[in-house]
Amino acid sequence: MRPGNLDTSERPFVLIWELTQACGLACDHCRADAKPQRHPDELSTAEGKELLEGAAEFGDGQLVVLSGGDPLVRDDVAELIAHGDDLGLRMTITPSGTGSLTADRIREMADAGLKRMAVSLDGASPETHDAFRGEDGSFEETIRAVEDARAAGVPVQVNTTVCRQTVSELPEIRDLLTEIGAVMWSVFFLVPIGRGRVLEPIEPERADAVMEWLAEVSDEEPFGVKTTEAPQYRRVAMQRQQGQASDEAEGDGSDGTPNPGIKRRTGIVAGDGFAFVSHTGEVFPSGFLPESAGNVRDRPVTELYRDSDLFRSLRDRDQLSGKCGACPYRNVCGGSRSRAFAHTGDPLASDPLCPFVPEEYDGPLPWDDADGGDRSVSSGD
Repeated sequence: MRPGNLDTSERPFVLIWELTQACGLACDHCRADAKPQRHPDELSTAEGKELLEGAAEFGDGQLVVLSGGDPLVRDDVAELIAHGDDLGLRMTITPSGTGSLTADRIREMADAGLKRMAVSLDGASPETHDAFRGEDGSFEETIRAVEDARAAGVPVQVNTTVCRQTVSELPEIRDLLTEIGAVMWSVFFLVPIGRGRVLEPIEPERADAVMEWLAEVSDEEPFGVKTTEAPQYRRVAMQRQQGQASDEAEGDGSDGTPNPGIKRRTGIVAGDGFAFVSHTGEVFPSGFLPESAGNVRDRPVTELYRDSDLFRSLRDRDQLSGKCGACPYRNVCGGSRSRAFAHTGDPLASDPLCPFVPEEYDGPLPWDDADGGDRSVSSGD
């Protein structure tokens, strides 16, 4: 099932459950600021099974991502995967690149019904990746785990964080993905929360350039490409498509207006097609937007997603403020609500990573508040 085919007011395309915040790594970008010890108030195995049963109420084939921390710190992961699989959920996992991810654990999860495993590669070599992840040997452990997953018949997705420290590595990571047979590249554009506050994001104009390059990669490579916390990728891809069309094509984008022949809603953002359940049961629009709509110990996850004021507001693009609210692409993009919240405390504010300014917009710009500097912008003309 593709995001564009979902009614995101009724169900998320992606439901992430953070099994634990415990992890042996000390990654520079960690949103959870993970620690070695497990939290005493984590959802138990029984509570986790109830959560999965609630997730199944969203409908057939609901995608569930087991995350962390390092989810394999828990010894009930295969049991939870099997329970979710029995319920008709598409169970996936994002383990850490540590010694916990053994061939035996991977086979155990595969036998339980695991549909995909995502690993992180933030550098194309042991030196760059291990420096970013804060653990010597992480690169080799990750590559080994990819090989073990392929041997067990589990498709592998690669997640990569984009910031000033990693952006130059992207072309080599692309080549590495081809070598290891990844099926998807999920490119995450830094949101400054947790330990990620100490990292430097790339400039908005460079972000657009990277996304144009990613669109080319998507056309050329056998693996899929998607972005996380960078919905402007859809705007960039639309503008690229419009630029390739003939001048006579309807809605060629010369006035900054999206082509009406392109689907109006083609992706997801925090709270709109996306939900995150923390290790203690709090339901957030995203792991990078730490505003809780409530706890699954008190209310069903379906009710919190569909009916809470927080999630309903994030699904209403007419409530967006600033240039995001005035943008003709707001229904296909909408901006990163997590990044807006991280910079302003308001999840409905404008996303400072996006350089696009609507042609007739003359209000405040998000980067003026972010760092006080002037930046060139791309407008609708």
